[in-house]
Amino acid sequence: MQMTPRNPRDGIYPATDDYVHAMEVSGAARFLFVSGTMGLDAEGKAPESLEEQLSLIWSNIRRILAEANMTTDNIARLTSYLRNASYAEANQTARIEALGDRRIPTTAIVAETLVPEWLVEIEVIAVA
Repeated sequence: MQMTPRNPRDGIYPATDDYVHAMEVSGAARFLFVSGTMGLDAEGKAPESLEEQLSLIWSNIRRILAEANMTTDNIARLTSYLRNASYAEANQTARIEALGDRRIPTTAIVAETLVPEWLVEIEVIAVA
């Protein structure tokens, strides 16, 4: 399997340092569509701080990926749902930390979460 970032250089605004416009995937045999994942602990409780929730989200995503014999290296697409626009920078920092130097197509949306204590929800698509 191969993932190739696609960033047109003209006729469109430039991609930023933390994402790409598109990811071409070839030779993938499996796709994993991960539901919106919250920063909840094993008992289903959300810590109060944004940073703790983001840490748990990425821990939970890594666990879900591992169940399918995948890692964050298999993530080809990511969508973040932020309860407040002011969470964007912390979310970006956590994503960059989780993915290392890999850049993937991402979207961040400000939305009212189903439970007020859920500050961020992230869904991913992974391929192998």
